[in-house]
This record gives sequence, structure tokens and C-alpha cells, in this order.
Amino acid sequence: MKKGLLLLLLPVLCLTGYAQDKWDLRRCVEYAIANNISVKQSDVQARLAALTLEQSKLAQLPTLGFNGSAGYSAGRNQDPTTYALITQGYISNQYTLQAGINFFNFNSLRYNAQGNKYALDAANAGTDKLRNDVSLNVANAYLQFLLSYQTEKTAELQMTQSQTQLEITRKQVTAGTLPELNAAELESQVAQDSSAYVTAISNVTQAVLNLKAYMSIDAAAPFALDTPSVDKIPIETLAELQPEMVYSMALANQPQQKADAFQLLAGRKFADANKAAMYPTFSMFGALGTSYLDKPAPNVTKVITTPPPQIGTVSVGANSYDVYSVLPGQIGIFDKPDYFSQLNQNFRQQVGLQINVPILNGGTLKINYKRAKANLRNYELQQQLDNLTLKQNIYQAYNQAVAAYQKVEANKKTVDATQRSFDYAQKRYKVGMLNTIDLLTNQNNYYKAKNDLLYSQFDYVFKMKVVEFYKGLGIKL
Repeated sequence: MKKGLLLLLLPVLCLTGYAQDKWDLRRCVEYAIANNISVKQSDVQARLAALTLEQSKLAQLPTLGFNGSAGYSAGRNQDPTTYALITQGYISNQYTLQAGINFFNFNSLRYNAQGNKYALDAANAGTDKLRNDVSLNVANAYLQFLLSYQTEKTAELQMTQSQTQLEITRKQVTAGTLPELNAAELESQVAQDSSAYVTAISNVTQAVLNLKAYMSIDAAAPFALDTPSVDKIPIETLAELQPEMVYSMALANQPQQKADAFQLLAGRKFADANKAAMYPTFSMFGALGTSYLDKPAPNVTKVITTPPPQIGTVSVGANSYDVYSVLPGQIGIFDKPDYFSQLNQNFRQQVGLQINVPILNGGTLKINYKRAKANLRNYELQQQLDNLTLKQNIYQAYNQAVAAYQKVEANKKTVDATQRSFDYAQKRYKVGMLNTIDLLTNQNNYYKAKNDLLYSQFDYVFKMKVVEFYKGLGIKL
């Protein structure tokens, strides 16, 4: 029967023990944090908050911009240099360099940048909280595996004990010292113990699958875990984990409390920024520009000198004489100006001050300020709620740890008592002073007490680790 059982369980055992590289809790937690999708999403949100902070910082710097244009105009247009109406087509080219700076009511931008800084800190703290949640879930799943693993070993030991007892009883039945009923009762017990052993192995496999799910590992991937004894897992004493002391340390260490504090600071700065936006804004601006037209300019000419023109004739006696002008003739020819010369001639500068006074804007600024104050109040209430929940969780975890410790001590006494009873029952059974049913009853009571002790020990360790977690010690096995 034992050989058949091992053949049945061989695929499961091979799958569980295939990987020789064993994982401890620290490695499991690190892998889970690095591959958890929720943690990755939270990290992306933190990076977006960092970009928002960077943009709000850059918004405080002066603005500077350059633009250029080129185009052709035809038909009735306005000359961009003389502003006269013309019908002649022309090609134009313009360049402008503009700058501006806000030098009063600068606090609105500064408060907004500070608020975004605290919002980034809150986002990072939120990511840390997710990491802690993942660590706690992985630790719980890891401890459940250890419990299932130790339960499997106990079930195997109980099955082996029953099989050994059956072999001895079979020899006694063959010798005629015991009736066949004793062997039948032990065969029934071996079958029950074998079924419990199969169930225990299945629970180990399921515990491994649950841990893989928390770690985002393929369910079919080879995976072997380290199996430290529960007695070797270090834990602090209950005296070192008094709930009020743990609560005071958790207020400073827990990521959720840090996130609430940063969110509250961010809300205050955003409220200040919205309030500052209702005040007048003074700014300074400046611009440099120039333009070019390919249309001839009247102030740029070429002069061509000609012979003095005839202005008439004069008759003297019988002779006629031509009369010429004293000044030589001049012809003005308008020419297109040089490109860079015209850019230099059309160069212009501009500087000025600007004031923006919000008077009537549909109540937008006022409503934004009231909304920011309402959000601030909501952050304050959320912080109070989270602190109350934290304190309640710490006191509850501490009380559960105390109860678990008391249960461990009680189960230890139960194991000692049932072990002595089982030892006496075995001795009496060997000499024929105890029937099989009473022997099996004592045996089952003993192994049940061992399983109860094992469960209570792991339960106590986990509850203590939860209190240590709140204290800020992390999860260590």
C-alpha cells in the first residue's frame, strides 16, 4: 500500500522538489514586489506625479519664444511697414522674439509647486504601502506553506506509525494471540491516515500555488521553498510589543500615515495657491522684431543724370533760338532694398508692464479656493480615520497574539499529556491489556494534539509578525 501511495504521489513530489535552488521569505518578498502589477501601476502614478512637479517648477521661470513667418500677399493689402493701402503683390518675411516674467503674485506658482512636491511624496508613500501589503500577503502565504509542510510530515509520521502497528498486529494475529478484528480495525486506520496524508500533500501543493499567485510566478514553473522550523523563527517578546508603544512608532513609520501627512501638506499648499490666484498679477514683457518686403522702398533710389532739357524757344529778329534749363535732368529709379539692410532698418523693440486684476470671472477662482479648502478638510478627516484604524488594528493584533501565545502553551500541555497516554496505551496493547479501538483513540488524540500545537505555533508567529510589522521591523523569518 505504501509503495502504491508513493507511486501515486510521485508526480506531485517531483513537481514540488524539481528546483534545487530554494527560496526563502526574503527572496520571495523581493521577487513579489518587483513583479507585482499593482506596485508597478503605483510606481507609474508616482512618476506621473514627478512630471507634474517638474512642470510646476518650470512654470515659475520667465517665458521666451521665437517665431518667424514668410508669405506672399496680393490684391488690396496693408503695407506692413507704412500701413498704407496698396494693391501691389509682395513677399514678406517677419521675425519676433518675445519674453515675459511674472514678478508679482509669484506665490501662486510657488505654492502650486510645493503642493505638487508633497503630492509626489504622498504617491511614493502610497507605493511603499502597496509594497508592505504585498510583503505581508507573501509572508502569510509563506507561513501557510510551512504549516502545510509540517502538517504533511506529521500526517506521514502518523501513517507510518499505523502501518508499523498493523504489521505487528498481523504477526500476532497469525500467531493466534490477537483476533482478526484487531487487524481489520488497524487496516481501517491505515486507510484513513493514508487519505489524510494525501490531503496534506495536496494542501502543500495548493499553498505553493497560492504563494506563486502572490509572486506572479507561472503555476507550472519549478519552485522549491526553504522550510525553517517554526521553533527557529525569531520573534520579539510580547513585552517589547506593547500596543501603545507600537502605535506611536507606527505613526512615524507606516507608509499610510506618511502618505496622509504628505497629502495634508499638499492640500494646504494647493489651498494657498488657489487663494493667491485671486489677487492681481503684475508681469513684464518685452519683444524684438523685424520684417522684410520685396516691394521697392521710396527712400531707396538710383538717380540718373541727363542733358538739360529744352524749355522753349526765343526769337531775336529773324532768328529763333532754343532755350534749355540751367539744371541737368534727373530720373529717379526705385529699386528693391537689400535683405539684411531692410531687416536692420525695420528692427523694432518693445518693453512694457501688464496687470491682470480678476474682477468678474463667473466665480471660478472663488469656487476653486472653496473646493481646495473642502479637499483639505477631507484630507484631515481621512488622516484621523486612518490613525484610528491603525490603532484599532494594532490593539487587535496584539490581543490576538496574546491569545495565540496562551493557546500555544495550552496545546503544549495537551501534547505532553496525550503523548504519555499514547505511550502507556502502546505498552498495554502489546501485553494484551488494551483493545485496538482504545489504542487508536489514544493515537489519534496524540497526533491531533500535535497538529493543533503546530497550527497554534504558526498562528502565533504570524500574529507576532503582524505586530512587528506595525512597529516597523518588517517581515523576517
